[in-house]
Amino acid sequence: MPVKPTKVVVITGASAGVGRAVAHRFAQAGFSMGLIARDAGALEEVRDEVEKLGGTAIVLALDVADACSVFAAADRVAGIFGHIDVWVNDAMVTVFSPTWKMTPEEFRRVTEVTYLGFVHGTMAALRHMRPANRGSIIQIGSALSYRGIPLQSAYCGAKHAIRGFTDSLRAELIHERSRITLTMLQLPAVNTPQFDWARAHIARAPRPVAPVIEPETIAEAVFQAACKPAREYWIGLSTLKVILGNMLVPGLLDRYLAKVCVDGQQTDDPIGPDRADNLYEPVHSLHRTRGSFSAESASSATMSFGTLDRWVPYAATLLAGTLLGGLLVWRTKLSGPSAARLQQRRSNGLEAR
Repeated sequence: MPVKPTKVVVITGASAGVGRAVAHRFAQAGFSMGLIARDAGALEEVRDEVEKLGGTAIVLALDVADACSVFAAADRVAGIFGHIDVWVNDAMVTVFSPTWKMTPEEFRRVTEVTYLGFVHGTMAALRHMRPANRGSIIQIGSALSYRGIPLQSAYCGAKHAIRGFTDSLRAELIHERSRITLTMLQLPAVNTPQFDWARAHIARAPRPVAPVIEPETIAEAVFQAACKPAREYWIGLSTLKVILGNMLVPGLLDRYLAKVCVDGQQTDDPIGPDRADNLYEPVHSLHRTRGSFSAESASSATMSFGTLDRWVPYAATLLAGTLLGGLLVWRTKLSGPSAARLQQRRSNGLEAR
């Protein structure tokens, strides 16, 4: 006989980082869950952790790039637990590299996992949620879904695609008056193992762009989003600044990121020739919740409703400050040699009228 607990969640990318922390948080609330990732051994470890925390879990070792496997996993979860209440899409891979050093195959792989994996998971969730006309789908996004940064063009492109896909689906659900909720969380830099196992074509080991927060903080935000769905949540003040800054002064942000985000995504440690990466195969020894940057990571962050109308006053203040700063720079320039030349032209009666 199928077991039918009160609440059921499916989590992709559950073997490490944010996904593993999310599994822990839902387990504390007594959820049953399906854990999806490629590494079966790592998922078994997470299942043990979930059960110690009060949850129940089944292991579903698969690659989210394979749509049929994702659909079959959803069917299995629903068959065992009776239904699916929440689906969390989190699985991702990335490559730290200038665009011209990447191969087409690497771009394709990042896209298949980080973007299409979300599409497959969402479609699998809808197959079970639409007949019941209920459920919550949560997309783990990023500030980078609004603003691309150097050295992560494939990942940023995938995150932008997730946001476009999610917006389209949301409108479709509204059109059919669906009770299914769709929430996207836009994250700041998080201290996960991705920086230890991502493929990299750069001189030094990758690192998150400061400020950094711990994955457990994101897990709490995901749980809150499941309890209180909204269109978007923006996590952390840095996310808020990046999104609004890109809306107001994208060209200025281009230059700022070019200046700070290449070195800002690299440690002082050179990459060794024996570095393993998880682009095509999991790296079992590195599966854990936190990455290597806990010494500088915060354990709390602001959680804001990501709707522009809520932030119009903030945006107006930021824009006014930007314009004032530009005016001051302009006046400073006029007070230099150019101002002296202008005064000389006026004295000579040569000023254009």
